[in-house]
Amino acid sequence: MKKAAVIGAGFGGLALAIRLQAAGVATTVIEARDKAGGRAYHWQRDGFTFDAGPTVITDPACLAELWSLSGHNMSEDVTLMPVMPFYRLNWPDGTNFDYSNDDPALFAEIQRLEPGDVAGYRRFLDYSAGVYAEGYEKLGHVAFLDFASMLKAGPHLAKYQAWRSVYSIVSSFVKNEKLRQALSFHTLLVGGNPMTTSAIYALIHKLEKDGGVWFAKGGTNALVAGLVTQFERLGGTLRLGDKVAEIETLGDRVTGVRTESGWREGFDAVCSNADIVHSYRDLLSENRHGKRVAKGLQKKRFSPSLFVVHFGVKGTFPEIPHHMILFGPRYGPLLEAIYDTGVLSNDFSLYLHHPTASDPQMAPEGHSTFYALAPVPHLGKLPIDWDAVGPAYADRILDEVARRLNIPDLKDRIVTRFEYAPSDFASDLAAFQGSAFSLEPILTQSAWFRVHNRDDAIDNLYFVGAGTHPGAGIPGVVGSAKATAKLMLEDLQAGPAIPRKSAL
Repeated sequence: MKKAAVIGAGFGGLALAIRLQAAGVATTVIEARDKAGGRAYHWQRDGFTFDAGPTVITDPACLAELWSLSGHNMSEDVTLMPVMPFYRLNWPDGTNFDYSNDDPALFAEIQRLEPGDVAGYRRFLDYSAGVYAEGYEKLGHVAFLDFASMLKAGPHLAKYQAWRSVYSIVSSFVKNEKLRQALSFHTLLVGGNPMTTSAIYALIHKLEKDGGVWFAKGGTNALVAGLVTQFERLGGTLRLGDKVAEIETLGDRVTGVRTESGWREGFDAVCSNADIVHSYRDLLSENRHGKRVAKGLQKKRFSPSLFVVHFGVKGTFPEIPHHMILFGPRYGPLLEAIYDTGVLSNDFSLYLHHPTASDPQMAPEGHSTFYALAPVPHLGKLPIDWDAVGPAYADRILDEVARRLNIPDLKDRIVTRFEYAPSDFASDLAAFQGSAFSLEPILTQSAWFRVHNRDDAIDNLYFVGAGTHPGAGIPGVVGSAKATAKLMLEDLQAGPAIPRKSAL
């Protein structure tokens, strides 16, 4: 039996490990932290359950496939609950917009904002369906290993003006500024600036419309736990709390993995779900190719970071939906401050997560769990001391939430509270510059231009997750696992096993 290691137990790593183990490859997942999940880590404090994120589950079929590979059903381990509306969008002037795939309700919302934009939205929906077919169904699970594959996809991407931004393409269909924001903000959920991210990412609208938006009962962590259960049911090994120190190589081959505890093992193939710069710069520090690639990666554009305030409060709030976007007074200029100039602005746009709207058991009886998330510049653009700045910034965010949702005593209701800052992304996840989504998803850093699913020089080294094709978000990293698994299984079937003694 061939042996494979997966470094990192995030969604991408677990999805890949399940595919490998289901195909008969003895797979070990090695995770530095005490729990699986990666960016989908979680905490339990004072009776409250707090998901680190991601919290928006789309395309449940791509997850269900991980169970069907072995004749099981996802419902054995995970209960998915539909979220409706998908999001409530709110602006400083008090305007609300409930965004969903309920066509009559959605058209009524658009009519209320701008009657003339209903026809434009219908045309945008057709456009979104087209880029979904080309960018997700055809290309989302396929590895781009050479430039020829990119050239082959080029005419299809050009047909949909992939060089334009999502905001630009949306603006060609609708005139109302609030509606333009409502139809373009989704790229922020995968680390992209709506003003610069390729219009191909408008496919997210179609993805949500067809598949809905879901939440796992018990939290996103319950979905992670379900993936672990499925992996271990298949005979896979999960090694927690043991940080990988080195991917060992000999010439142009990976030979094994060594951890900080001193454990080491030989493997026929290794895939990293860790941060891409960390993987090349630190885990391949003894390999000349790794050093060379790391230098190039550090010059690329990385997505911003996040500042998240987790808080558990007394009281229940049935009027507050599960997901809210609280837009600030600026859209384009605020995005420029976050992505380009590296300014911590006085204003902000927030994503408010209220999981107890769907699952009251996420908090003690009579209480509610929330988090408020603000995109902020990564540490490369804003190298500040978040331990010093964070508490005051969190207070400002809570004040804004209290004002916008008309909860004047919000702070008095708080039972427990903590923050998660860019510096935490850097320390806990080894994320380069504290980026929350790895490489920024601009056209010149997508598909073939992104880190390849299989390394170009070390032919049994692979990558999965946000840094490789197709990118961040649950469907993205699960799609990367499908693409990478196909490569690994083909290679493992064709190539000889590495002698175990020479690997150690």
